[in-house]
Amino acid sequence: MMQQKAGNFTQNIHDEEYEKKFLSGMASPCGMINDTARQKESLNGLWNFQIDQYDTCIRSKWYEESYKNDKGRYQPIDYSFDSWQTIRVPSCWNTEDERFYYYEGPAVYTRKFRYENRGEQRVFIKFGAVNYEAKVFLNKKFVEMHRGGSTPFYLEVTGLLEEMNRILVVADNTRKAEAVPAKNTDWFNYGGIYRDVEIIRLPETFIQDYSVGLVPGTGFQQIKAEIVVNGTQTDGEAMLEIAEFGIQQKLSLKNGKADVILNASPELWSPENPRLYEVKITYMADSVTEQIGFREIQTSGTKVFLNGKQIFLKGICAHEESVPNGKAVTDEEIRENFRLAKEMNCNFMRLAHYPHTEKAAQIADQMGIMLWEEIPVYWAIDFANPQTYENAENQLTELILRDRNRASVIIWSVGNENADTDERLQFMSSLAVKAKQLDNSRLVSAACLVDHTKLMIADRLAAYLDIIGINEYYGWYAPDFNELIQLLDNSNPQKPVVITEFGADALKGARGTADDMGTEDCQLDIFRKQTETLGNIPYIQGTSPWILFDFRCPRRTSALQGEYNRKGLLNEDITYKKPAFEVMKKFYESL
Repeated sequence: MMQQKAGNFTQNIHDEEYEKKFLSGMASPCGMINDTARQKESLNGLWNFQIDQYDTCIRSKWYEESYKNDKGRYQPIDYSFDSWQTIRVPSCWNTEDERFYYYEGPAVYTRKFRYENRGEQRVFIKFGAVNYEAKVFLNKKFVEMHRGGSTPFYLEVTGLLEEMNRILVVADNTRKAEAVPAKNTDWFNYGGIYRDVEIIRLPETFIQDYSVGLVPGTGFQQIKAEIVVNGTQTDGEAMLEIAEFGIQQKLSLKNGKADVILNASPELWSPENPRLYEVKITYMADSVTEQIGFREIQTSGTKVFLNGKQIFLKGICAHEESVPNGKAVTDEEIRENFRLAKEMNCNFMRLAHYPHTEKAAQIADQMGIMLWEEIPVYWAIDFANPQTYENAENQLTELILRDRNRASVIIWSVGNENADTDERLQFMSSLAVKAKQLDNSRLVSAACLVDHTKLMIADRLAAYLDIIGINEYYGWYAPDFNELIQLLDNSNPQKPVVITEFGADALKGARGTADDMGTEDCQLDIFRKQTETLGNIPYIQGTSPWILFDFRCPRRTSALQGEYNRKGLLNEDITYKKPAFEVMKKFYESL
């Protein structure tokens, strides 16, 4: 028997499934647009902003802007969009106002913008990233929802735009057990619209995606191009041009797709010679022109080869963070991080533990830094949950589709520091297979844990990886450094190993003996021991110590840490190099 609702029942107060109706409008990788080379209009700037701790905007449908009741009478409302305080977009709310430093939950962003058609037939709005979830409304209507705090999403707003428009975004950085990442991480939980918001104007049929790169195993003599178009006219002829090769190749599209393999002998991209070529693709009224480099990364046995030559991955880890901007890092900050890495004689950087901005890979292409890019399958993920896997696979797909034309990106990583369980093996091996399906021109890895009981490299996931990443903290969390030597002797991996993390905390300027933990001298001693040991192990083909600079982490509350992870080789504002920086610089110089 159906239970009758009380006459004074208020739906939005009692409904705990109020978000369900938005799930069917989830943005997915199939809606992505390769927009690197496209002209875009910025919706950055000052947006009106309000913390919404109880998610009342969604519960009470503020986005509908209903100022009158069903009888036409004005009613009280709990919002005042255009009178709210303003906040910069892109930015993290944590660094914009000290009142919001620790805030976790929903917050509402809104602004108005004018639109006039300039001959385009389709219009999209791109969000570079919103942490961790975003629900987007335009002119009182729900458009789409996105999950994944570090990858872009694209909303088609064709037919929804008016002369004056209100866009409203509910950003929510709530940590959830079923999410990726889950509730427990080791970095600061930034919130907000922290990457660019942009309008893209397109013809009715447009070039949605493309990839251009060397065909592996052809002696650097063949280039493959793939094109995907979107629209009503998906059968036709496209043109691929690479002027410096004298290439003008027609491609016949069927059902919106085409590919071709061409003979060419490009000057190969490398950290020493970051050579880029202008590639132009045209289809009907649409055209894109992008700078792309050509290189080949492979493994054989326990060795790594770039362009057919053995290479040691001389790296460093880095978070996406700066003191003034949090995750909303600037191009100048990215360039400075790469410059510091090069000063340390690095040829490689591990971008931990989530996809960094796409600008990082674009700048790395120009500056000559190889990259490890990673999704946040971090620590205790809900590996048995199918929805959690879908979330992880979506983020991996969005990352690969976003950056697969970047020569600098050589490794896709499917996660970090997870216990070797059956559920985790199924989850992460499936991600590794997916990465290869999407892109077979790069290596797949993960940062694994060692078996501390057997003192061996023994993670079952290694069978699905091209490179075995290993995090080890001997001399620090594992105090007996001799165990590292025993572990390396006990292990016999048949694939190259990169030591993806080692290190120790050191507070800037703190001095003492090598046994005084937290001092620069203790960190220095551990780095000396690590480099002296790792440099003598043939199967170790790279290192990326933890980490370039100190970063915010609220779980670390000792007097030494002060809510920072102090393992940086520089302090948090990168104005001071700790002595261990020179150890890595000399170690890499010797290789």
